[in-house]
Amino acid sequence: MSESVQRVAGEGPVALSSGVLRGDCFVSLEELNHRALRAATGLRSLGVGAGDTVALLLRNDHEFFEASFAASALGAAPVPINWHGSAEEIAYVLQDCQTSVLVVHADLLARVRHLVPPGITVLGVATPESIVSSFSITPSDSQLPPDVTSWSTWLDGFDPLAQLHDAEPWSMIYTSGTTGHPKGVRRLPGTQETEEGLDYLIDAATYFGIWPEMRTVICGPMYHSAPFTYAALAARSYNGLLVIQDRFDPEGLLALIEQHRITSMYMVPTMFVRMLRLPAEVRARYDLSSLTHVSHTAAPCPPDVKRALIEWWGPIISELYGSTEVAFIAGCTSEEWLAHPGTVGRPLASCEVRVFDEDGVELATGESGEVFVRAKATTDFTYHGKAEARAEVERDGLITCGDVGFLDEDGFLYLCDRVRDMVISGGVNIYPIEIEACLLKLPGVADCAVFGIPDPEYGESIAAAIKLEPGVSLSIGDIQAHVREHLASFKVPKVVTFHESLPREDSGKMFKRKLRDPYWAQAGRAI
Repeated sequence: MSESVQRVAGEGPVALSSGVLRGDCFVSLEELNHRALRAATGLRSLGVGAGDTVALLLRNDHEFFEASFAASALGAAPVPINWHGSAEEIAYVLQDCQTSVLVVHADLLARVRHLVPPGITVLGVATPESIVSSFSITPSDSQLPPDVTSWSTWLDGFDPLAQLHDAEPWSMIYTSGTTGHPKGVRRLPGTQETEEGLDYLIDAATYFGIWPEMRTVICGPMYHSAPFTYAALAARSYNGLLVIQDRFDPEGLLALIEQHRITSMYMVPTMFVRMLRLPAEVRARYDLSSLTHVSHTAAPCPPDVKRALIEWWGPIISELYGSTEVAFIAGCTSEEWLAHPGTVGRPLASCEVRVFDEDGVELATGESGEVFVRAKATTDFTYHGKAEARAEVERDGLITCGDVGFLDEDGFLYLCDRVRDMVISGGVNIYPIEIEACLLKLPGVADCAVFGIPDPEYGESIAAAIKLEPGVSLSIGDIQAHVREHLASFKVPKVVTFHESLPREDSGKMFKRKLRDPYWAQAGRAI
């Protein structure tokens, strides 16, 4: 970071605005945008232009904003990569998105450098001390190797870009699919209809709690679409203060809210669970009176958790339903949720929600089926390089997120199941087929089924049912170690059971519900 960084000290409230604060390092939005325009000129010198991609393997930091804004200024799409992934998973995204530039924190580069595809220019960012401490990173890994170009030094060698691209694209977020490989969700050029979506934008901003000069804490990783969108809007469009929490910590978040007079936040239900576990005396220790809006998405929130948070923080909790593919479709305030417990909201302006049975027949109010949605005010999408996968999720111009649900008489949507076997753990989408493919590569595993089971903290966790080859002996540790070697740690099954046979019919279909239902029955709720 340049000499323009302002070092902030002191324990009391900090009178900062219009910028991004991480630890004791504050950068104004004016300086952030200036550096982004320098970086845009640099990226253009590397051949980056409209329709291209710039990969970001970064933790939440100032450079995340700089690189994202720089790519957008050229009409290119920033591609935030889940840094929790294994080296192999990260390398797949780098290859698939066809990027020519990777902006990466030093400690993350140390894990993947040997797998970075040839032809990619690597621009490195030294990992800040506060992040090193928060994630227990080896100090030597936080520094850039001598032969890696420093992002900060590199961009300082260019003049700011004079002319911006006419239309800024969305980021291209990778979301896993039933094929086991992640798919890049790429926005298509807008139409006249999507340009007239002012009411939709107002609705989304209202449920998100985004308004001019807002003050917020970013406590979730920006490689996810909702935190990325929230942070980018809050910073660039609304001239607010963004405080970055290096790693989510419940009491630490309360301290930040008090110190910086935070007004709005975006969170996920797992964070709610951890906040509510704080002792009553800790909760009472902090002044949260500045907080006027908290929004959440990403995963179903247990009703008792949401009700308890509303009782603690007041009716300031809003919920949004949607996906990376379709953006935000429905929302509800605390008052609406209390009147319709369990709902994920009512369709936003210009949005449509319809429910179909397996034969494609639209169902009546109160009848459960697969949920299909459309947001007329947002641009359409495709899966990068996988048009056939895009076609598979569409019906009559609407898109399915794979959820099963119903609409009540007041038009509120409720979710009660998922068509696909996706597991949502701590707000992260996990697809069992990928883990199953990994397990079947382990010698001695004859068959397996991976599914979600209830978890009091994360909502769901991963379970694996294993059938071994005759005469083979493998332990739970062997199964978990194999997955950990090839996939991200959050995909390692928490529960592993061994079976003489699995409920698979002759056609090959696995009746996972027979394996899954006992866990949910014991928890007293349905998946």
